[in-house]
Amino acid sequence: MAKPLSIPSSDTQSQPLQWRAYYEMTKPKVVALMLLTVLVGMCLALPGAVPLQPLIFGLLGIGMMAGAAAAFNHLIDRRIDGLMARTYNRPLPKGRVSITKALTFSISLAVMGFVLLYTLVNELTAWLTFASLLGYAVVYTAYLKRATPQNIVVGGLAGAMPPLLGWTSVTGEFHGNALLLVIIIFAWTPPHFWALAIHRKAEYAKVDIPMLPVTHGTEFTKTCILLYTILLAIACLLPVLVGMCGPLYLVGSTLLSCGFIYKSWELKFDDKPGLAMQVFRFSIYHLMLLFIVLLVDHYLWV
Repeated sequence: MAKPLSIPSSDTQSQPLQWRAYYEMTKPKVVALMLLTVLVGMCLALPGAVPLQPLIFGLLGIGMMAGAAAAFNHLIDRRIDGLMARTYNRPLPKGRVSITKALTFSISLAVMGFVLLYTLVNELTAWLTFASLLGYAVVYTAYLKRATPQNIVVGGLAGAMPPLLGWTSVTGEFHGNALLLVIIIFAWTPPHFWALAIHRKAEYAKVDIPMLPVTHGTEFTKTCILLYTILLAIACLLPVLVGMCGPLYLVGSTLLSCGFIYKSWELKFDDKPGLAMQVFRFSIYHLMLLFIVLLVDHYLWV
């Protein structure tokens, strides 16, 4: 008698695709934008070409540790992620990755990234990247996010570090110009996240996360977004004032800043459904284009 055909279980079918769950935990789009700022930090640190070893292993090691920080974020926030429409499909709330496997993955990725930076780049970059990981995964995600409506302002410093990490990767030392790039991202972070928080206000309130729109109201948050975009515009001019870049960056950053201020002004005084998310998306393109213009300007005037 012929042996009946066996039908693979759903677990077997999904096994080859499990790598996608781990990949999703690293927040690849966020890491990609972050690595762009790392690359710009590397390039601006030197007048000529960036040496190959710190370029490749710096980007790889920093990217791995950033991915590990994102995975820790998934792990720590798994309960609230399962209650929010934006995040309920993430691997941990859906059970696609177990807590044990997620923890093992996060630690392994962090250790490999640290060892790579420590041995093939330099010790300063390795320890700074480790501090950034702790700042995001522990200080921000595990504490500040749940403790204060200023969570994203204080915790934003960890997310603003990438250009400095790029700079130290190729020079092995601090420099004031690198800190100017950190200031730009530090000023950009609050209006970026507060726009999203306005759109998701009800969900943050549901899970008791004290985001600014929940604790102080939407109108107050809109005012803060507008004020921070003005502050960001000033911060974006700092590289010009110290001679880091030339007229191309001056024109490009001014146009981008005017666009961000306009969108924030519109959100404050002429709001309409979906505008907060438009501001959030615009902020992503703002940062990406700002650093691309900074990079092009650097090599244009070398």
